Formats: sequence, structure tokens, C-alpha cells
Amino acid sequence: MPTMSRPGIAGSGRERRLRIRNRRAAALSAVLAALGATVTAIGVRTEDAMPPPSAPAWQNVPAPARGVTAGRPAGAGGRHRSVPVRLDVPAIGVHTSLSAIGLRADGTLDVPPLRSDAPAGWYRGSPTPGEPGPAVVVGHVDTARDGPAVFFRLRELHAGDTVSVRRADRTVARFRVTRVASYPKKAFPADEVYGHTPGPALRLITCGGSFDRERGSYRSNIVVYADAVP
Repeated sequence: MPTMSRPGIAGSGRERRLRIRNRRAAALSAVLAALGATVTAIGVRTEDAMPPPSAPAWQNVPAPARGVTAGRPAGAGGRHRSVPVRLDVPAIGVHTSLSAIGLRADGTLDVPPLRSDAPAGWYRGSPTPGEPGPAVVVGHVDTARDGPAVFFRLRELHAGDTVSVRRADRTVARFRVTRVASYPKKAFPADEVYGHTPGPALRLITCGGSFDRERGSYRSNIVVYADAVP
């Protein structure tokens, strides 16, 4: 005689399996929901940290103040003038060509094109690297569209790091970092950055600090000071 199944037992087995599957599905849904919330939170923080798409990553960098004249101090030695063409900063992986920049109509420093692959720019109103006085080179820290730019890691430099600049005459001017400083843009020390130095010097400048989304610019400037290596 065939064995008859017991409907009550079979039914309870199916119910137990369904309950287990439902519990697993509920647990998986909870995990996915939590993960989604975490990713969303990370996304919000990332967006807050970066400039909005239409914002410039650099704005209103002061030029030399009145009475501060960039150039060769009287009686100073050093190399002759030769336009810089390449900058190398091995400690932060910077290897860039150099363009020449001037001043805007409002008297602030001009900047290279706002692209992540844009080269750094040498301010042609300053000495060329190797001449007495501070040669000034600027570069973007990042762009909202493309991310990190040429001077993204500039703030990571330390005293003792080396910098070299190849000049159009095929000579190389070498420098050693003496310090790295951050200044609020409203308190940019133009006299210290652009003022005369006893010998050849170099200033590398980019934006830094927190980002002011309302104004569309960073609140500070990072300045690297370096002196010539004999």
C-alpha cells in the first residue's frame, strides 16, 4: 500500500522554507539599503569637497604690491635671463612644461588654462629661474570637471625637497625647498613672495584650504619657498 503523506506536516515544512527565504530576503534588503545610504553619504561629501562644475579653481591671486619690483637687485650676481621651459619636482611627481603668463586687467595674476592637463605658468614679470630674485610659478590644484591638476600635491612638499627648472638656453637651475606655507587669500604676503632676495629663489603657488562654494574659489593659497642650490 502506498504511503500517504501527512498534509499537516508537509504544509508546515513548506511554510518553514518560505519563512527562511523571506527572512534572508529581508536581511539582504536591509544590507543593500544600508550600503546605498553609505554610498549616497560618501557622494554628498565628495561633491561638497569639490568645486561646482562652473566654478574656477583659481581666482584673484595678488600680483606684486606697489613698490615691490620683481627683477635683478642692484649689484647681485647670478645667471643671465633665460625663459624657463620645464619644471620637475620629483618628490610629488610633477614634470611639466611651463607657459608664460602676465597680469589680468584688474592687476591680479593671470593663470594657465583651466584644465587638469594644463602646464604650470611662469610669471614673466618675475626673474627667470636662476636669476637673482624670486621666480614665480603658478599652477592649478584641480578642476571641477577633470579632477587633480598639475599642483594638486604641492602642499605635500617639505623642506629639503629639490626642484629643477630647465631654461631655454639648455641650462638647469636647481633649488631646494626651505618651507611651505598656507595663507588666506585676503592676507597674501605679496612683499614676501615677490620681494627681492639675496640670490636666485623660486616660488611655487597654487590654491588651497577649504572651498568657498558661494564665491566659487578656494579660500587660501599654498606657497612653496625654495632657494637656489649652488
